[in-house]
Amino acid sequence: MLVLTCAYDPTADLVLRILADRQVPVVRADPGADLHQGAALTARYTAGGRRGTLTTATRTLDLDRTRAVWYRRPSGWTAPAGMVGQDAEFARAQTQWGAGGILAALPGAHYVNHPWDIRAAEHKPAQLDAALAAGFAVPDTVITTDPEQARAFCAQQPGGAVYKPQWNTTYHNEDGRAVQAWVAEVAPEEITDAVAACPHLFQARLVKDFDVRLTAVGTELFAVRIDSPDLDWRRRQDLITYTPIDVPASVRRSVAHYLGNFRLVYGAFDFAVDADGRWMFLECNANGQWAFFPPPTIDAIATAIADQLQKGHSA
Repeated sequence: MLVLTCAYDPTADLVLRILADRQVPVVRADPGADLHQGAALTARYTAGGRRGTLTTATRTLDLDRTRAVWYRRPSGWTAPAGMVGQDAEFARAQTQWGAGGILAALPGAHYVNHPWDIRAAEHKPAQLDAALAAGFAVPDTVITTDPEQARAFCAQQPGGAVYKPQWNTTYHNEDGRAVQAWVAEVAPEEITDAVAACPHLFQARLVKDFDVRLTAVGTELFAVRIDSPDLDWRRRQDLITYTPIDVPASVRRSVAHYLGNFRLVYGAFDFAVDADGRWMFLECNANGQWAFFPPPTIDAIATAIADQLQKGHSA
């Protein structure tokens, strides 16, 4: 079994401890960093087939006998320390396409999730299309580079509108400090012609009773009600309360359809629930976090992931 994640990942540790207790052989690696710090990756292709090995500081993995791969949170692809300029960019790109390609094409391995499926499922427009096809209720949304379209859409929303970034892009202010673009209310008159610089996502502001984070591991669903004073509950997590909640049958069916659309085994869904009990789809993170829930839920999710990995393709 192969776990791909960064050196410090306490969430991965929760699952690895379960696998260790079950005496399941596991190799943990962070290829973007480890391959420049003594690890080695080899794949040989001949008329007789393909053979490969991944050697880390502690063990050697026969890639062709790998039953499962947990693509958790590996570091980004990099060049060796001290390499700069075009040499560094060449080495980084070759590592991404070479090592990344080998580790994404292990015959017979059960991926949770496959990195290419994660990438496909990260695009917000694709998520909205898949959510509609799955039967989820979805807030009215526009993604546009046209300032007039943006203003008109926001003006048409009786409950107001919000702006959402489509990706957590690294951004720094004038002092060099990292800043976060949270979900925020926006009025039509606040929208400037700067919208034309890139696609912007605007969405009807929902009148919600609470939020839900639903973590899907195969057919097992773990939902937690989130009560927060903020529009974006991620902003001040010290003010949040979490309560396990049952999942309606219609949502269960839509989750299964959505996961199948993107070929995902794991998904972290966010919903807003209104006063009528309607679950409104907001997004799904194919590699979302889950270790901030109440301990019983954390333990259940960790066990479900361990079960998926241990079963391999029979899961």
